[in-house]
Amino acid sequence: MIPAPFQYLRASTVDEALTLLASHGDDAKVLAGGHSLLPLMKLRLAAPEYLVDIGPLDELRYVRLEDGEVVIGALSRYSALVQDPVLLEHAPLLAHVSGEVGDRQVRHRGTIGGSLVHADSAADLPAAVLASDAVLVARGPSGERRIPAAEFFLGPFTTPLEPAELLTEIRLPAQTGQGWAFEKFTRRAIDWAMVGVTVVGGRVGLVNMGGVPLRATATEEALAAGASIEDAAALAAEGTNPPDEPHATAEYRRHLARVLTRRALTQASR
Repeated sequence: MIPAPFQYLRASTVDEALTLLASHGDDAKVLAGGHSLLPLMKLRLAAPEYLVDIGPLDELRYVRLEDGEVVIGALSRYSALVQDPVLLEHAPLLAHVSGEVGDRQVRHRGTIGGSLVHADSAADLPAAVLASDAVLVARGPSGERRIPAAEFFLGPFTTPLEPAELLTEIRLPAQTGQGWAFEKFTRRAIDWAMVGVTVVGGRVGLVNMGGVPLRATATEEALAAGASIEDAAALAAEGTNPPDEPHATAEYRRHLARVLTRRALTQASR
């Protein structure tokens, strides 16, 4: 499989990347880790005329605590997030989920921002940032804007980012002292999850239960109203539209969502 011809452009700063994107508009795609974009290009499902490589931009690799928020640079790699001391203390769910992505090679190249912008509902990180009540920061020609995670995933592989915008950082409330858990079910160890569940502070994110990453709002509302874990978990699939496939039907995924939510809520309550 060979991608369509394209022109490779390597940015050395964020400002240069923004200039390149503004110059080429819809004809350009951003390359970060490349694990999602390059396979699509090889299948000719994506055929950008220009590929803007932002991989070298170390200025977007950081994790820090700032005014009660954990702030993560969009190009931070999974392998760094897994062992970052700030995340381990103040956002352990995100550190743990980062360690569950793919295999070691993927974790050493893949970036959190790349996963979020790809907006695949079967990916683990989008559900984690949803459950973490995160805000995503984008920078473009008009300046900087903040987008709540709940408003970032618009449809399959679709976000509100404009062609000339970059996701630059992720901000989430420090989770110190809040119970958290992550459960997922896969056919093989490094496969995409058939269903996954992220829990932190009474918020529940769902993996692969619709065209976009979802919050299990019925479960969250039941918990807030004082329902038991069992009763709240039984509502986890409410309002979802999981894919229906031979190896995992929609009804089977709904069953998994209820089971995994119960397990995750139980773990988070300990």
